[in-house]
Amino acid sequence: MTPEQLQFASLDDIVFENRNKLYGAYDLRRFYNRSANRALWLGIALFGAALATPMLYNRLKPAEAPDQFMKAMELENIKVLPQEEPPVVVPPPKVELPQVPTIRNLPPEVVTEAPEDVTVPTVEDLEDKVSSDKTQEGDPNAEEVIEAPSETAGPPVMEKALEVERKPDEVFIKVEQDPQFPGGMRNLGEFLQKNLKYPPSAARAGISGKVYLQFVVNTDGSIVDVSVVKGIGFGCDEEAIRVVKKMPSWQPGKQAGRPVRVRFTLPITFTLE
Repeated sequence: MTPEQLQFASLDDIVFENRNKLYGAYDLRRFYNRSANRALWLGIALFGAALATPMLYNRLKPAEAPDQFMKAMELENIKVLPQEEPPVVVPPPKVELPQVPTIRNLPPEVVTEAPEDVTVPTVEDLEDKVSSDKTQEGDPNAEEVIEAPSETAGPPVMEKALEVERKPDEVFIKVEQDPQFPGGMRNLGEFLQKNLKYPPSAARAGISGKVYLQFVVNTDGSIVDVSVVKGIGFGCDEEAIRVVKKMPSWQPGKQAGRPVRVRFTLPITFTLE
């Protein structure tokens, strides 16, 4: 391209020099400014039309007043409910209580001259009348109390509460006062140490441990229902039962101040020396 041609050439001509201008890119760059201007003015025109359309519509067809529209909606939604007449409440008849006959009996006052119309009621007058500040006639039976019939008066009130009878054969596990060996637990240990004999079979086998027995202390302190809860065998269980049955009577346990039957658990230890 000569200097004269470069002076009048555009940027597109310089870029696409010695290139294929029929491919399409050359025409796009050549007419880009014209297409962009057309699109810009077309967008401005459409935006203005969108803003002007509501104004033109309101001028051509004015909308109803909002207040009238709301009033019309409210009138359509209101439903007239039937009015109910309030119930007629009839007051109960007034019951007049019988008046008690009274007689005038004023407290004495200290005056200089006694009035002539003052009378003092006698004892006979006060037998069937009540002392008051005025005298009036009434029903002499007004103060009488009408008792309800015995059939509808309800069951008679018992003067004493029924005492709960305890079953004689009931056995307690825990009571207020536990049963006790005569002399306490120390004497119990001495009794077991004195009367307990180590079984020969257990001694030969080297068996030692605790035998747990359970028995019932009666209301008279006697021992019954002896059984083994946990044993070690080799004759130790039988020896423990024999010694417990040989024990003297215990002090019975008490519940609410009364002797009761109590189940007692006693561990007996067998130890080889």
